[in-house]
Amino acid sequence: MSKLQFLIGILLFQFSLLYGQTKEITGKVIDAKDQSPLGGVTITLKGSKGVAQTGTDGTFTIKVSAKATALHLTYIGYENKDVEIDALTGSAVITLQQSSKALSEVVVVGYGKALKKDLTGSISKLASKEIENFPAPSFESAIQGKAPGVVVTSGSGKLGQAIQVSIRGISSISASSQPLYVVDGLPITSTSVSDGTNDDTNPLADINPNDIESVEVLKDASAAAIYGARASNGVVLITTKKGRNGQKTTIELNVSHGVSNPARKLHFLNAKQYVGLMQQSAVNDGTYDFNNQISGYNTVDDAINDYFTSIYQPILDQYSLGTDWRNQAVNTNWQDALYNKNAPNDQINLSATGGNDKTRFFISGFYNTQQAIVINNTFSRYGTRFNIDHNATDKLVFGLNLAIDRSQLNRVTNDDAFSTPGQLVAQLPISPYLDPATGLPNNQTLYPSGIYDALYDYDHQITYRTIGNAYGNYKILPTLSFQSEFGADILNLTENEFAGKESQDGNGVGYGATVISQSVSFNTNNYFTFTPHIGENSKLNAVLGMSYLQNDYQHGYAQGNNYPSDAVKNLSGATSITGASITNTRYTFLSYFLRASYAYKERYLLSLSGRIDGSSRFGPSSKYGVFPAASAGWVISDEDFMKDSKALSFLKLRASYGLTGNSEIGEQQFRSLYTVANYPNLPGFVPTQLANPDLKWEKSRQFDIGLDFGFLKNRLTGEFDFYTKHTTDLLLNTNIPYTTGYASIYRNAGTLDNKGLELALTSKNIDGAFKWTTTINIGYNKNKIGDIKGQIIESADGLQRAVEGQPIGVFYMQKLIGVDPQTGDALYADAQGKPTNDYTQAARMVVGKYTPDYTGGITNTFSYKGFDLSVFFYFVTGNNIYNAAGRFMSDGFYNGWDNQTTDMLKSWKKPGDITNIPRTGYYWGSGTSNSSEWLYKGDYLRLKNLTIGYTFPKSFTSALKISSARFYVSGINLLTFTKYPGDPEVNTNVVNNIAGGEDFYTIPQPKTITFGLNIKF
Repeated sequence: MSKLQFLIGILLFQFSLLYGQTKEITGKVIDAKDQSPLGGVTITLKGSKGVAQTGTDGTFTIKVSAKATALHLTYIGYENKDVEIDALTGSAVITLQQSSKALSEVVVVGYGKALKKDLTGSISKLASKEIENFPAPSFESAIQGKAPGVVVTSGSGKLGQAIQVSIRGISSISASSQPLYVVDGLPITSTSVSDGTNDDTNPLADINPNDIESVEVLKDASAAAIYGARASNGVVLITTKKGRNGQKTTIELNVSHGVSNPARKLHFLNAKQYVGLMQQSAVNDGTYDFNNQISGYNTVDDAINDYFTSIYQPILDQYSLGTDWRNQAVNTNWQDALYNKNAPNDQINLSATGGNDKTRFFISGFYNTQQAIVINNTFSRYGTRFNIDHNATDKLVFGLNLAIDRSQLNRVTNDDAFSTPGQLVAQLPISPYLDPATGLPNNQTLYPSGIYDALYDYDHQITYRTIGNAYGNYKILPTLSFQSEFGADILNLTENEFAGKESQDGNGVGYGATVISQSVSFNTNNYFTFTPHIGENSKLNAVLGMSYLQNDYQHGYAQGNNYPSDAVKNLSGATSITGASITNTRYTFLSYFLRASYAYKERYLLSLSGRIDGSSRFGPSSKYGVFPAASAGWVISDEDFMKDSKALSFLKLRASYGLTGNSEIGEQQFRSLYTVANYPNLPGFVPTQLANPDLKWEKSRQFDIGLDFGFLKNRLTGEFDFYTKHTTDLLLNTNIPYTTGYASIYRNAGTLDNKGLELALTSKNIDGAFKWTTTINIGYNKNKIGDIKGQIIESADGLQRAVEGQPIGVFYMQKLIGVDPQTGDALYADAQGKPTNDYTQAARMVVGKYTPDYTGGITNTFSYKGFDLSVFFYFVTGNNIYNAAGRFMSDGFYNGWDNQTTDMLKSWKKPGDITNIPRTGYYWGSGTSNSSEWLYKGDYLRLKNLTIGYTFPKSFTSALKISSARFYVSGINLLTFTKYPGDPEVNTNVVNNIAGGEDFYTIPQPKTITFGLNIKF
């Protein structure tokens, strides 16, 4: 018994000794700048095992052994800190300093956040200051030229129009190439739901740019693969503003007023020049007729006189409405008439943000109205956002991000409609603006007048949009948390169109149409985040979860005519309903995802990710796809052999490889489809689509190798990337023989390759009282179509085509190689490359492409005391633009009496003339069909933004009882350098993979001057 007591005594002594060597440390971690508590700080022990994490109030408790020498604190966006344990007494208060290094910048990634230093994928981040207060309806315009490899193309200067965004090139032919947009974790609708007979509109215009905290663009497979089947075109993560712990409530007011005018105009003939060109064309026609003995005139003068008096003069008499065209009594500038002079835009944004240990919030309200540079086109929007995060306990956090918005877009018709204002430039300068007989806008013009039609026509689109996402996060363990999210994107659109009897579209009887669209998306994300402490030198972050997305879309359309009066403008006034349809569709995605990121000594980095996606868009045998990715990084500058380098501050080599998918082909493409045959009293079904049950995902395999670097204590930092993206199993809308009863079927056929280089540089040139910073980004991309099984896939107008071995959307047409000096005939290249003046013998061939080789931007930012200046240039090179309206405005009257561009004054007139513009003439003109004659280099350099601001001194703002105030003046599209005669930033096809770079009476971009004031209370 005594031995047992002795043994127990020894064990108790050893236990007490061990317990006596362990102590408990309590404390609080706060921000060094504003003393706000920092929740979620990771605390580990140096020399011993142990890990803890601060609560939402910044407090912590950790047990330490005698072996432990220091606490090691890490927090995203802050400098790491070591605190000697011996120096801690009582309840310690530890401060952390926010990192000023670009490498410590917090970057949003899929289902989490990371430090830029730890990234192994390619991600571009844009902060709120680069987006807010930009005078455009949608935030994409503000990010143009700010991220390498991201090409933002605005179709025109019309408001509310869709914008094409491509990330590392066009990756599909028939499926969508637009990226996936995710707002606060919720994938949102980004495709047009308005009237399909007009241009696509932009649902992203419903997001208030001033609510955005940051935009992250996921470009390579490592960064984007966690979004799997929808990530081939890249992913754009939008994070909205939120409050912070311990943040004093700040009220911010932003107000601005601006005016807009066209950035560039074409040059058209005035009345005198127009009459002169008609007289020259009569000379050309008469001379050609006489020389070729077509009509049997006795002399050339007889021929010329007859052509002018019988053909040209009646046109001048008819459209001058009795005015003296010989002495230019009327000289109407129709191009000026289609634009609003100093079109106004106004914005008001009011927000409040703040927080304490328990609750953080951001609330905003906004109103903006904008008039387009083109008549009859306006956009207005108002709404509110409410973001809140609340700590219910030390373990449970829940929150809500909610935005409600109403917008109204008053639209104009598309570029191909006579009623569109853009086609006013075709009217004759001798035609009066007002009809002398009525005093109203002249409706006896060559073509129906958009100005006259604007008196009787309208197209009003109203959208109600709610985007909300609620979440709850529960900390199961200090190293393990679970987050559940549920979000909804509800878009309701109503569009009412009316054309009065007097207008061209009304056609004497009146016309009306109504579109009602509803798109409702529900999404839930549920995932675990695991951050175990696996050693002093190792760091692991893992995410495992699932996602479910369901979208229900309904689109109703009805049209009618025969209105008794223009006083009743809605569809109920139509006595004849001429068409109606309702479409209901649903698609779903069920997904499982995983990402694990490991760092050893914060020097050797490895990341693995994968996603399994199931989609209703594919048949039973191909519903699911697997999309894995892997990446690695090596922080070379942390190696011992680099420690002594004085010039090099940071150097990281990274590489990634992975697989992403594309399923954006719409619904039910794998099924046999039938439509109702609603012939009166004979109901039935008509087959409309062949089935392809084997239809499956389009896949992109992407390799990326990059280098992140910093020199001279990171005064010069940058990133360089080389990538290749190989897309296979293209979702191709292939042609099939009409004998089948169908025109096409979706199949997996063909390949498409993109490869390129990206460079981003930031230089702190001067860093003192006077500061000067330069940022440069350049992106190069080469696109090539592989084997598409001999398919001929053209744009709707037949001017562009997908050609094997060529970039997507090449211009495929006859090539003009010159003008015959003796005859003025246009000379084209035949199949052997030899010149011919016979257009029917000219060969169609590749003559250019709309995709650019290089895009980029250069920003210089200066500041001194309260003054700041930002100058941003954007450039595009290596692309072509085709003026599809050239066949009318620059053809010398062969295709109509349209007013002509001034370059036609340099056309061929007599034998021996050396020119590149063929002979004009209504009957015997040359060079009048589609060819490279109207194809131009699309290179341009544009002063995209220049902003001058002044922040008032503290002494002034304190006297007014406000925190800060800044006044600024900003200019958009102030200067453009290009060889294209019009605006080089246009695309009449708006969003299309094959058709791009076409100008067909397209409205140019606006030049905008904005005055603004920012006040914080």
